[in-house]
Amino acid sequence: MSFTGKKFPSIAVDAIDYLGEDLSINIFEKATKEGKKVLLFWYPKDFTFVCPTELHAFQEALPEFEKRNTVVVGASCDTNEVHFAWLNVSKDDGGIEGVTYPILADTNRNLSSVLGILDLEEVEDEQYGTLAKGSAVSYRATYLIDEDGKVFHESVNDMPLGRNVQEYIRLIDAYTHVQKHGEVCPANWEEGKEAMEANRKGVAEYLSKN
Repeated sequence: MSFTGKKFPSIAVDAIDYLGEDLSINIFEKATKEGKKVLLFWYPKDFTFVCPTELHAFQEALPEFEKRNTVVVGASCDTNEVHFAWLNVSKDDGGIEGVTYPILADTNRNLSSVLGILDLEEVEDEQYGTLAKGSAVSYRATYLIDEDGKVFHESVNDMPLGRNVQEYIRLIDAYTHVQKHGEVCPANWEEGKEAMEANRKGVAEYLSKN
C-alpha cells in the first residue's frame, strides 16, 4: 500500500536516543505537533554492512536537514538494547558511535507491517498451519512527511542498495518550494533553478527555455 499523498500512520513506536534514553515516538504526531518535516528511514538490521554507512551518511547531513526544518529518525526491527549496543561501537569497528538522531525499535512490527515494508510472506504448512517465510526485517524504506503529517515521498530499496542522502535534501527543497510558491518542480530541479506554473503555458515556457 502506498502512503504518498496520505497521512502517515499514527502509531507510537519504542525508540532510543544516543544517550540511552528509552522513548516512544509517534512520527505523525512528531510532524504535526512540532510543526516540522520528518525524514524516516528504515534499514534491515543493526551490526550489518551497508546499514552503518547509511546511518553515518544521514548523521553527516543532519545540519542540512535541520536548516530545512526537518527531523531525521532511523528505524529497524531491532530492540532498543541492540540499538544502544551498536551506538557504543566505534565507526572504525563498524558501529554507529556519533549518531545523535533517535532510532525506532519496531520489535512488534506494528508500524512496518502497516507500511508493508517487511521481508515477509505467509505460507501454509499441512501440519502447523500458517507460518512466516522470510526474515521479517524491513527493506530500506524512506518516508518524507510534511508538517501536516502527509507523506510527500516514499521509496523502498532492496537490502543491498544503499540510499543517496542528497536526493532527499533535493526532494525536501522541491516540496518546500511548492509549499511557498505554488509552482511545480520539473525533472532534475535543484534549489536556485527555475520552476514552472502548473499549466500548459507554464510547461511550454519552461521547455522553450530548457
